[in-house]
Amino acid sequence: MIISKKGRCIKIKNKIIAYGGAFNPPLNSHFSIAEQVLNQFEEVKKIVFIPVNNNYKKSGLIDAKHRFNMIKLVVEKNDKFEVSNMDMNEKRSLYTIETLENMQEKYPNDEICFLCGSDNLKEINTWKFGEKLISKYKIIVAERDTDLIDDIIKNDALLNCYKKNIIKLKGDIKFNFSSTYVRTQLKKRKCIRYLLPDEVFYYIKDNRLYIN
Repeated sequence: MIISKKGRCIKIKNKIIAYGGAFNPPLNSHFSIAEQVLNQFEEVKKIVFIPVNNNYKKSGLIDAKHRFNMIKLVVEKNDKFEVSNMDMNEKRSLYTIETLENMQEKYPNDEICFLCGSDNLKEINTWKFGEKLISKYKIIVAERDTDLIDDIIKNDALLNCYKKNIIKLKGDIKFNFSSTYVRTQLKKRKCIRYLLPDEVFYYIKDNRLYIN
């Protein structure tokens, strides 16, 4: 992007947002948060959904191919959304910093940012290479449940040190339903249709996922 400032042309790097997660399954809230990022940042070229691979240690995680396929069905309808299999092709679960560095290598002329929920923000100081991540990359954060990002930053020395790299999504944007809740409801044979994009709902139904 090129903007003019006092007669001078200044080139602003396009942002590419890495949106990593289990997406187990992907919810309406995942995509609505991504859409709000596009609304807030005009310089965002695209948002790349990056599902974790099968080596990720999380209870109830279904095969990565299903999670990838579900995201793909949705993002195909938005030219600023994309899904990547870069983590899926690895033989081990990647650290977040490794995923971001892989993204930067793939897009050397763009600024890579990381999108996450406030639940993840609270844990960054426990992550492998957490300080390197937050010092090197900007993190865009959506609040979850009753979380207040300003309080999280204030109460964490590491986050407070690099608070200039933490960007809160503007407005009262929260997401309270979790993929865990949806999986639980599915096992109980409860209706969850309006928590998911239709494409995801019918994919789960057709492939009989999450019912065992």
